[in-house]
Formats: sequence, structure tokens, C-alpha cells
Amino acid sequence: MTTKYVVFDFDGTIADTTKVFMYAWNYLADKYRYKKIELDQLETIKKLNMRERSILLNFPLYKIPIVMPELIKQYKNSVVEITLFPGIKNLLENLHKKGYKIAIISSNSEENIKYVLKRNHADTLITDVISAKRIFGKDKTINQFLKRKKLEPSEMIYIGDEHRDIIACKKSNVKVIWVEWGYDGIDVVKSADPDYMVKKPSDILEIV
Repeated sequence: MTTKYVVFDFDGTIADTTKVFMYAWNYLADKYRYKKIELDQLETIKKLNMRERSILLNFPLYKIPIVMPELIKQYKNSVVEITLFPGIKNLLENLHKKGYKIAIISSNSEENIKYVLKRNHADTLITDVISAKRIFGKDKTINQFLKRKKLEPSEMIYIGDEHRDIIACKKSNVKVIWVEWGYDGIDVVKSADPDYMVKKPSDILEIV
């Protein structure tokens, strides 16, 4: 079947939020005595999986559901600093011109996402913004989206930057494009075997 919906992750895929999340994390690190992230550690962290990151930051993974709402709240304090990655707006405009419907399924809040899109004049290009309530349960949100839109998995393609995005799409039988400019490096995601890998936003047009 022909692709009807091109669905994006947000943080690390559409929006460059690495530093904003770092500042939000460091606030929580001070509060709860986790290890802070330094700017010169970002490239190293990109090469680590979730378990390795949790060890580096002295943060137990089971606490993610507890800490995530507070992290998103702190993120909101710096949301005005967030910009789209170079080439992303042009990509969205081209997809829109070609007749694709564009949606976002992200672990971030709908409010944060819509604010950034509007501030970067990209809100009119997006038909749906959906917040996945569970950081490791995005497949359930994808399945709900497919059901609500009456789509077959083959009528949607997902674009994300993290290992968990790929795993979620595999569970939902949805094709996935991994982007190299996001949070997880290739050494982290290659074992998950994404359907496609791209180095720049314009490469996505050649796939969809």
C-alpha cells in the first residue's frame, strides 16, 4: 500500500533539544543527587545505550516514569530556546506539497511540541500531535493511531532517532527511518535493524 502518513518523533528528530534536556536533567541531578551532564560528554552519551547511560549518571532506570513528568516540566522553562534542525522545515514543506499527512508521536508533552512548532512557523504543516504516555510504550500509541485513522501499518512510516523508536515500530509492523542527527548513535541502534538510515533530512524525501 502507498504511504499516507509520515509520522515523526519530536526531540532529536524534528527539534534540536539536546541542550535543553541537559539543562533540565542537571536541575533534577542537583535536586536528587544524580550525576550532571557536561557539554563535552554529549557525544560520548550518544554512543551509550540506556543502561550504560543510567550507570554513568547514577540513575536507576526504574525511576524513569517518576522523573519524566518533572523533566518535561523543567524542559518547558527553556522551550523558547528550541529550534528545528536545519533542513527539517523544508522537509516538512515538501512532504506537505506532495500530499502526505504529517503527524508527531512523541514522549514529550503536546503543549511543548505545539509551542515549538508554532514558534518556528511549522504548526500548519502538522495534522496530529500525540503524546505517548509511556517512554517505552510508543508501540501502543502507534497502534492506537493506526486504529483511529483506519490505517494499515504499510500506510504509515515513522521517523525517529532512538533505539526505542525502532523497537516500537517493529512491534507495530511499521517501517522506520532512523536519523543520525538525534540522541542515539549508530552503534546504539544498529542491532535494532531500522528499515532505513539517513544522514540529512532531504534523504527522507527519497525514501517516502
